[in-house]
Amino acid sequence: MTSQHQRVLSGMRPTGALHLGHYHGVLKNWIKLQHEYECYFFVADWHALTTHYEDPGDIAGSVWDMVVDWLAAGITPGEARLFIQSRVPEHAELHLLLSMFTPLGWLERVPTYKDQQEKLKERDLATYGFLGYPLLQSADILIYRAGLVPVGEDQVVHVELTREVARRFNYLYGREPGFEDKAEAAVKKMGKKGAKLYTQLRRAWQERGDGEALDKARALLEAQQNISIGDRERLFGYLDGGGKVILPEPQPLLTPAPRMPGLDGQKMSKSYGNTIGLREDPESVTRKLRTMPTDPARVRRSDPGTPEKCPVWAFHGVYSDDATRAWVQEGCTTAGIGCLDCKQPVIDAVLAEQAPIRARAQEYLEKPDTVRAIVAEGIDDARQVARDTLEEVRQVMGLSYR
Repeated sequence: MTSQHQRVLSGMRPTGALHLGHYHGVLKNWIKLQHEYECYFFVADWHALTTHYEDPGDIAGSVWDMVVDWLAAGITPGEARLFIQSRVPEHAELHLLLSMFTPLGWLERVPTYKDQQEKLKERDLATYGFLGYPLLQSADILIYRAGLVPVGEDQVVHVELTREVARRFNYLYGREPGFEDKAEAAVKKMGKKGAKLYTQLRRAWQERGDGEALDKARALLEAQQNISIGDRERLFGYLDGGGKVILPEPQPLLTPAPRMPGLDGQKMSKSYGNTIGLREDPESVTRKLRTMPTDPARVRRSDPGTPEKCPVWAFHGVYSDDATRAWVQEGCTTAGIGCLDCKQPVIDAVLAEQAPIRARAQEYLEKPDTVRAIVAEGIDDARQVARDTLEEVRQVMGLSYR
């Protein structure tokens, strides 16, 4: 595992203020990851244009609303870098350069390409931008040489495309002049003991296909303190029998993504009109939850019901403990409790979850300059990493003019 595998990249399209589905599906995981990895979280404003180029709406306003929600939910600027995609133009340049050698067939076979065209029939998506958006995602990842990308199972295919693109790039451009001599020189920098062990492990892997030796060699390189990042990546390539690894292949970081139900029992989504905003006012939240549909079999208070057929039960799955769920199961099936009784613990839990988020959001809303400063700092950090990557990419593609 290379040092870049400690770097995580993830992004969201700017859809404005977020709802509880975003919080449980993405943000809670980001909050955890920021303490474990070097995290880059970005607002994917260019991606928003791939499907909404005709009616971009207030993208800028949506961007700031979303960043406020990130901060209010618990994303910490000191732990993670927050930035806006379009403010780091290196993403676009790398996208262009990757497009020079990426086969069209790779993009056309991405499942979401045809799925989205089918779902969004009212939009003209026969555009270059829409076809190329998975490659832009690859550029988003590879510009930071991110090793881990948190995704749900339906998004793994995008990471696999990125791996193929990185592999093809390294194959085409990773054969630097004098690579073996430079690699052998890098081995010597590891010290006598480290160099000997690396050579033995490399031979065991290349001659006998010893997978355990490969793992040990990678761990050895990861632990090296006295070689540069360039030499380390050179030795990873030397270990595999290829060239220098310029763009490391990322790995999908499968994340638990609880299906946050909407008010109608479907997945919570703005397109279904069944959401609860992350910082929606308590009166509105209470009204929505008190009036949400229940088991249709419970016409009267005295009618027994089946929790599994009730949208409220799905909320209990997210917000209630075992004891509360047992109380609901017993009370509903025997008509011992009414639907409003069943809903009250959910209302209390949702409001308790939202209260600190709403309070923190208000602080940021009152200090917009602070939010902009946080993002500006994140952009500066992101651009520095992106520039370093792009400088090397330009060089190996013959575009360095010093």
